[in-house]
Amino acid sequence: MQNKAFVLKSIKNVVFEDRAIKPLGPKELRINIEVTGICGSDVHYWQKGRIGKFILKDGVDMVLGHESGGTIVEMGSDVPQSANLKVGDRVAIEPGVPCRFCSLCRDGLYNHCEDMKFAATPPDDGTLAKYYSVDYDYVYKIPDTMSMEEAAMVEPVSVAVQIAKRAQLKATDTVVVFGCGPIGLLCQAVAKAYGCKKVYGVDISVGRLEFAKTFGADDVYKMPFKNDDETPEQFAIRVSSDMKKTLGIDVHGADVILEASGAEPCIQTGVFLARPEARFVQAGMGKEFVNFPVTDALVKQLNWTGSIRYSTGVYPTAVELVAAGKVDVKRLITNRFKFEDALKAFELVKEGRTDVIKVIIEGVKD
Repeated sequence: MQNKAFVLKSIKNVVFEDRAIKPLGPKELRINIEVTGICGSDVHYWQKGRIGKFILKDGVDMVLGHESGGTIVEMGSDVPQSANLKVGDRVAIEPGVPCRFCSLCRDGLYNHCEDMKFAATPPDDGTLAKYYSVDYDYVYKIPDTMSMEEAAMVEPVSVAVQIAKRAQLKATDTVVVFGCGPIGLLCQAVAKAYGCKKVYGVDISVGRLEFAKTFGADDVYKMPFKNDDETPEQFAIRVSSDMKKTLGIDVHGADVILEASGAEPCIQTGVFLARPEARFVQAGMGKEFVNFPVTDALVKQLNWTGSIRYSTGVYPTAVELVAAGKVDVKRLITNRFKFEDALKAFELVKEGRTDVIKVIIEGVKD
């Protein structure tokens, strides 16, 4: 039995390969992958071969993909009955398995584990294959009412839930989300599901802003371009002031800034838009170094933090939000491809078209 996979051999070089089926570990499950979504990180590894400290090394290839759902086809000998799992169960897959034993894992901060095995992060293989093996405690059984497409979308919803967790969202919050791509849109939807008072979306694309109005945002704001005679500081102050007036945000600013674009002007504007002691979560990855208005952040005692992947309790919460219909992920799926057309799917995401939100790839068909 072969395991057909979509493999990144080197930068900008992907191929289909029939790989041998690896022996199943005693606590592992073998999952028949039925749907996989494409994440920006997958495209970044394909085009650049690295994200931060995670680098695709010469001569070491990697199966792409980490947003997946599938069906259990085989179980390891030591999967306990208490796991309540069986062959035939439909599951969402959490793609990162930590060591469980380091101090970070024991504190519930397993997203920072140095020995994390994360799908499609060098050197670990991802899920764009017929079969994928994962430890039993990192899959989540989905209800019969959830589709496999929804199961695959649990992963990006989990990213948004982690961002919301870092922001400590409350019902009284006014939340501004910079970036109306998949993660930004999901941040808006999660914030609304949590009952936040007002949620606003910000982007440069009219099309994405129009969609955002129907997906959790109470109102939206189109980010303007900087005038030639403006400094970045002047631009950020001007735009933040205009946002307060246009959106009706309190003169002191917004309670929460969720930055999902990674764009330097958005980061700077967000600092000036935030009220004193606001919570600012940086989730978008753009340039590795940006100019940050640290004095304004300091004077405001801004609670700035980052967000990466997911931590304890996040994945089950995401499954519940999707299963309950609180976050309608089906609406984000704009394009579907067969497995053999995976390269076309990646090329479409690479184009960065504003009418493309989430692209998914069907599993291998016999």
